[in-house]
Amino acid sequence: MIKKYLLFVLMSLMPAMLMAQAAGGTIKRPTKKTQSTTNTQSKKQTAKKQTQPMTQARKEQILQNLINNMVYVEGGTFTMGATPEQGSDAYDAEKPAHQVTLSSFSIGKYEVTQEEWQAVMGSNPSYFKGAKRPVETVSWNDCQEFIRKLNQMTGMRFRLPTEAEWEYAARGGNRSQGYKYSGSDNLGSVAWYSDNSGNETHPVGQKSPNELGLYDMIGNVWECCQDWYGRYSSGSQTNPTGPSSGSYRVYRGGSWAYFARYCRFSSRNSIMPSLCDGSIGLRLAL
Repeated sequence: MIKKYLLFVLMSLMPAMLMAQAAGGTIKRPTKKTQSTTNTQSKKQTAKKQTQPMTQARKEQILQNLINNMVYVEGGTFTMGATPEQGSDAYDAEKPAHQVTLSSFSIGKYEVTQEEWQAVMGSNPSYFKGAKRPVETVSWNDCQEFIRKLNQMTGMRFRLPTEAEWEYAARGGNRSQGYKYSGSDNLGSVAWYSDNSGNETHPVGQKSPNELGLYDMIGNVWECCQDWYGRYSSGSQTNPTGPSSGSYRVYRGGSWAYFARYCRFSSRNSIMPSLCDGSIGLRLAL
C-alpha cells in the first residue's frame, strides 16, 4: 500500500513540477511521503461513505452554507509581490513589487470542500477523502465547470479570484498587520504544510484565520486563480486580471506537501489548465 501511495503522489506531482519549471514557477517535490495502514483503511471507509448520493435537502443546506461563508473584502491599494517582510525568500517571479488598487469583492472564508464539490458535481475526485477537507486533484478547467454549475444552481455569480485579489485577501486586505505569512509570522499557527501536515490535507478552518477571518489561505491546498501566468511589471495597476492569453494558469498559497518558502502569500506558481494535482484546489470569489 505504501508503494502504491508513493507512486500516486509522485505521478500526481510530476506534471505540476514540470509545468511550473517551464513557466518559471517555484514548485519542488516534497521529501516525505508515508502513510500508515490504519489511516489508509480509515480513508477507504470514509471514501465509501462519501459515494452515497446526497439528498436534495442536504445539497441545498451545503450550498446555503457556502454562500453564507463568503467574506466581504473592502477594496483598497496595496503593494503586491516581494515586499520587505518576504526577505530573501522571495523569488524573481515575485518581482518587481508594484502598487495595485482593487475594488471591493467577496471571497470564501474556506477553501472549497469535498462535500461542496460533491453537492454540485455529483462526485468527489479527491485522494484524501473527507467531507470537510478541501477538494483536490482537480484541474483549473474542472474548477471552471464547477463554478458554471454552481452559478446555475444558486443564481449567483461565483468565480475564481484574480491573482491580485487573492494576494490582497491573503495579506489581510486593509486590515493587514504586515505579517510574512497570511495572518501570522508563525507559519505553523496558520497553515498545514510539509512540517506539520502528516503528508495529507486537513479539514478546513482548523488553523488560525488571518486579519479578514479567512482560513487556510496558506497551506492545505494550492488555490487556483483566474489569471494566466505572466511576469510582473513595475507600473501601478487597477483591478488587474493578468495577461490576455497564455499557456499556464496561476495558483497560490502553498500546500500540505510544500516547505515554508513556498507557503508565503507572495509566492507564485503555475500549471496548465487541463492538469490535475493532488495538492491543488480552489477558493471562490464573488
